[in-house]
Amino acid sequence: MDINRYSPSYGINQKHMTKLADYSIEELFELLYATKAMKAKFAAHESTNILQGVTVALLFADTSLRMRSALEIGIRQLGGTCVSLPYSQKDMQAGENIQDIVNVISRYGVGALVTRDIAQKELEAFCAASSISIINSNNDDYNPLQTLSDLYTIWEKKGKLEGIKLSYVGKGGSTAASLIMGAIKCGMEVSVAAPAEFGIKSEHITRAEQYGKIFITDNPAEAVRDADVVYTDGYLYHTPLTTQEREILQPYQINNTLMGFAKHNAAFMHPLPATRGLEVSEDVIDGKNSLVLDQGENRLHVVKAVLALLIK
Repeated sequence: MDINRYSPSYGINQKHMTKLADYSIEELFELLYATKAMKAKFAAHESTNILQGVTVALLFADTSLRMRSALEIGIRQLGGTCVSLPYSQKDMQAGENIQDIVNVISRYGVGALVTRDIAQKELEAFCAASSISIINSNNDDYNPLQTLSDLYTIWEKKGKLEGIKLSYVGKGGSTAASLIMGAIKCGMEVSVAAPAEFGIKSEHITRAEQYGKIFITDNPAEAVRDADVVYTDGYLYHTPLTTQEREILQPYQINNTLMGFAKHNAAFMHPLPATRGLEVSEDVIDGKNSLVLDQGENRLHVVKAVLALLIK
């Protein structure tokens, strides 16, 4: 389906967002068009008080700079209030009950709970018990808000999604798993190059391939050949690499030599934070075809779109 031929209604029936596999193509397009509208209002300095009188709670079991900033700023720009809730595994192990947590905070006037680094099984339990929206900002399996930011950025810069070739190279993780699902659903051609030790989980590949074929290889040059977009993720987020792991991943570095196999105007994408000289060379990430700052900027507008459409 061509996003440019889609007529949005600016509404979806979804209540929660833990993974993009739960969303139809039309619902993804609704979110992307809502993002476009939010960005236009932001550029025009138009007030958007959709969340006036609404409190959004953040339950983060992990640190975050850009996502937390986008959430807190976006909620305020929509006229809402943001609060951070304390979270630790000790609380959960000491007898905290998921159903009690969400039921109590909903009585405080909270309209949505945004989580980070909460296991998918726990998130599903949150959703089953919750009368308010549960939104996953990232965990070990999925990173849906980042993928929506990426899809919007590609649409904005390339003018389309259908038929675009996206190549993911490097260490597979939650960002990669969500990215291939969102891309393949939107009609993009997807290729993946990763070493066996750091591949995307097979269940994520299998689920995404319900919507289209994904080319998988251990050869980065083959993966990025004729690509419109080349994407990689950080290697050092919270977890240092051993010398052996660095050697395994070294051939997957995105540099000008590798980018030479892609189309001449191929874009480079990375969710940040990035380690220049490790997963990507400095001249690529800071070059004229890098979209990393656009991705970061668009995260704000995606957050606002998701909150506006999900909070009832």
